[in-house]
Amino acid sequence: MTRLFNDPADFADEMVDGFVAANQRWVRKVHGGVARSTASTDGTVALVIGGGSGHYPAFGGLVGHGLAAGAAMGNLFASPSAQQVAAVARASQHGGGVLLSYGNYAGDVLNFDAAARALTEAGIEVRTVRVTDDIASADEAEKGKRRGIAGDLCVFKVAGAAAERGDTLDEVTAVATRANDRTRSFGVAFSGCSLPGADEPLFTVPEGRMAIGMGIHGERGIDEADVPTADGLAELLVDRLLAERPTGAGDRAVPILNGLGSVKYEELFVVFNAVQQRLTDAGITIVEPEVGELVTSFDMAGVSLTLFWPDAELEELWAAPADTPAYRKGAAVAQERLPEDVLTAGAQVQVTPSTPESQESARVVAEAITAIRATIDRHADELGRIDAVAGDGDHGIGMQRGSTAADAAARDAAERSAGAGTVLAIAGDAWSDKAGGTSGAIWGAALEALGRVIGDRERPTAATVQRAVHAATDAVLAFGAVVGDKTMVDALVPFDDVLTTRITAGDDLTTAWSEASAAATSAADATASLLPRMGRARTHGEDAVGTPDAGAISFALIAAAVLSTISVPA
Repeated sequence: MTRLFNDPADFADEMVDGFVAANQRWVRKVHGGVARSTASTDGTVALVIGGGSGHYPAFGGLVGHGLAAGAAMGNLFASPSAQQVAAVARASQHGGGVLLSYGNYAGDVLNFDAAARALTEAGIEVRTVRVTDDIASADEAEKGKRRGIAGDLCVFKVAGAAAERGDTLDEVTAVATRANDRTRSFGVAFSGCSLPGADEPLFTVPEGRMAIGMGIHGERGIDEADVPTADGLAELLVDRLLAERPTGAGDRAVPILNGLGSVKYEELFVVFNAVQQRLTDAGITIVEPEVGELVTSFDMAGVSLTLFWPDAELEELWAAPADTPAYRKGAAVAQERLPEDVLTAGAQVQVTPSTPESQESARVVAEAITAIRATIDRHADELGRIDAVAGDGDHGIGMQRGSTAADAAARDAAERSAGAGTVLAIAGDAWSDKAGGTSGAIWGAALEALGRVIGDRERPTAATVQRAVHAATDAVLAFGAVVGDKTMVDALVPFDDVLTTRITAGDDLTTAWSEASAAATSAADATASLLPRMGRARTHGEDAVGTPDAGAISFALIAAAVLSTISVPA
């Protein structure tokens, strides 16, 4: 279990501060993560990687010459927000465009894609390559849905080397895409990982057994078996991966035996001895292997094997020099340090002029967000427990961080005489930025849509609130989930439908909201019988049957919390 921490909610931020303090030769802190502290050649491509914290040396440990230009680092096991990704990319880019590369997880896709749009609008050319190496997470016919695990390193390394030699953005993207197509990984876990402050691991494995095909965010495996000998484990890993040898692969492969956090290096070497023998017996020439902790899962006891099948160019890029805090290859190349700067948090968000009526409504909005934060605080542990059944258990802490940030931002904006719409928009931006992950992106978009309709001029009527809720529902649906997928949408859509029906029938807002809240609660409870069809829970869908969806439950709790603060004329 994780023993050393202060406030669990501050763990990721304090970890980044300590990491930067220990590695100033390579990195500097920027909003949302880290960027190189050394100069890069003007006009070259900036590789920006990232994901949730808890995977060191991924992702910050891979920033430096020959590898990444910057890393966006989210909360523990939660994607960085779109704002964080965009901020890291702006700090890292130097005129040749930005390649965003990350593991293929729903929250990362949502936030990195949103960041890519923002960067494009700002005139920065952007490309994206998602890593999809985990063969356990989807069939080969749907390999585009696969997760990214330790194969991240293969894609990042060759893309960083291509950027360093001066390739164009399209050329670096093509190299990274080809590397991803030629990379396969498979892993096992002997025990789950535990987040700071948690009393229990995210999943458990019976003594003497191992989970087969686990993820790196506390997702349990797709199967279970007795723990074999080191030779037996090597046989399982190698045989599974050779069965998925990429089309066109030759007889040269880079094996990466990755420890997930608690398996000792000596054990890894014993397993690798058998891995290399089995590959050699299969006629495979081993190219520059790696053994060690490269993409971890906090304190998980587990091992994964990656086989990267390079062509001649990819092999050359894999062997190219790299110098980062946690990964070095070849002869170090002297780097010029950037001028020392005082990094600021950025200018305060300005508020737009508003009417006294809207300012009064803004205070009600701020009170509602305070009520949301208090409700989430009370239920954070339970939401995490529900999410851990088939997900990664971070929903509670993610919602807690998001609602806490939104509460502080909303109260500050209201005190500065912002209108109701602006308060909602600022709160949504803060929620998305601090929560990260899928829920952060969704709640950020929902609050922004609410604020866009509410505006900063008039005191909102019941009809205005109904239109705003419907706009927020549309914003959430735009992320792709539909009713029946076992997500927040299963509670949100019934809420929106009942609110619309009751207000159209002439009910006042309090009455209509009360009816809609009851519908959301019933619908959230009913998600217990559903099989998840989106996000990380999809891989372990059968485990979630019998337990409601954490996102739907948190929405129902929030709808009920807001009810006590509503006082708007019909």
